[in-house]
Amino acid sequence: MSQVLPGDAPLVHDLIGIGFGPSNVAMAIALSEHNARVDRQDAVTAHFFERQPSFGWHRGMLIDDATMQVSFLKDLVTLRNPASEYSFLCYLQSKGRLIDFVNHKNLFPLRVEFHDYFEWAAAKVDDMVSYGHEVVAVEPVVRDGVVEYLEVTARSGTEVVVHRARNLVIGTGLRPLMPEGVERSERVWHNSELLAKVDGLEGTDPRRFIVVGAGQSAAENVAYLHRRFPKAEVCAVFSRYGYSPADDSSFANRIFDPAAVDEYFTAPEDIKRKLMDYHGNTNYSVVDIDLIDDLYRQAYQEKVLGTERLRFINVSRLTGVEETGDTVHASVKSLVTGETSTLDADVVVYATGYSQADPLGLLGEVAQHCHRDDEGRLRVERDYRVATDPSLRCGIYLQGGTEHTHGITSSLLSNTAMRVGEILDSIVDGGLRVVDDAVQPVADGIGSAAR
Repeated sequence: MSQVLPGDAPLVHDLIGIGFGPSNVAMAIALSEHNARVDRQDAVTAHFFERQPSFGWHRGMLIDDATMQVSFLKDLVTLRNPASEYSFLCYLQSKGRLIDFVNHKNLFPLRVEFHDYFEWAAAKVDDMVSYGHEVVAVEPVVRDGVVEYLEVTARSGTEVVVHRARNLVIGTGLRPLMPEGVERSERVWHNSELLAKVDGLEGTDPRRFIVVGAGQSAAENVAYLHRRFPKAEVCAVFSRYGYSPADDSSFANRIFDPAAVDEYFTAPEDIKRKLMDYHGNTNYSVVDIDLIDDLYRQAYQEKVLGTERLRFINVSRLTGVEETGDTVHASVKSLVTGETSTLDADVVVYATGYSQADPLGLLGEVAQHCHRDDEGRLRVERDYRVATDPSLRCGIYLQGGTEHTHGITSSLLSNTAMRVGEILDSIVDGGLRVVDDAVQPVADGIGSAAR
């Protein structure tokens, strides 16, 4: 814990963002647009730290023909500011593809194209971010018995920088989830690293892949590996009879509307659980119907021709893996008979989803000021601010990890543009700004503030 002493002049910002994925890129854009339309003294000073050396969003899953599952209009800005110069349409215009995209008559761009849009947008606000800097500590700075600032320590190699802020916006994203007891290796992968790992197989002649999981990523992995390695067998293992289609119908999609966040937030706990049960099939463990049809068509064609390389081992569960040399021995248990068989493969890919990074994992003793509900979950206000003791005068805002309070869009792109606008309004309207004349904002290098 640090004490603010007379004569101190710490590096200070109105806002520090931890992580610079799509959510905090959108936050930086909202700040930039706000600062462009207000007087200098009303500008919100901000900086972001990102541990990756450059912008990257699920790079391991940028399969060449994979498309987004959300409309291009749900980009980083459009729902908040349709006239923004940071929109996907402005990106297309800058790349000379706007007319081509219009003629394509498609709401869902290629994922690799949307990633390029994110990079384009991030580059426009890169004066706000320090790449290659991992936040390693957050400590309270106390004055007169209250926490006045949060001191953020970030490390880049041997360099350590320390900044202070009145607000944190935590956007540290998701972490790959593996089954308990299973460790990743050169032959046991999580789908998040698919493309990088596949490149390491160049020059080899793999005989069999096993893909575990029944969601969109699992199906995409199966299709990609089947296409990429035309001599290899690809086995999909899941506990269902087949892939379940995602419900992307017009009425069901209302669960992603900004208004649905208000409704979910104010709903009783039992209604929140029911809403999740009703509409989980819009996002969790479901697959686009076109991809399901393509995979079934391919499997049937191979059966007709007697060249079966695509196998679906359904109503089964992969219960363990053991590596021996260049082979992975996978134990597959039938959920019907209870019998276990061994399937040898060159590679096992777990498309088993992600877990939310602990939003308070870096906060140390600051976390003691944060309130939790009866189930141990963080209490989060409607403006995405963590509920805290009155002695903590700083705002801690979450971009992710709020599914229990704000609904299914917590870690999705659908409401990103609206969410960052609400967080910014909270910071500006709530007065959670640096106003003490004794504290001067940083004006150089890493501490450069948005103007």
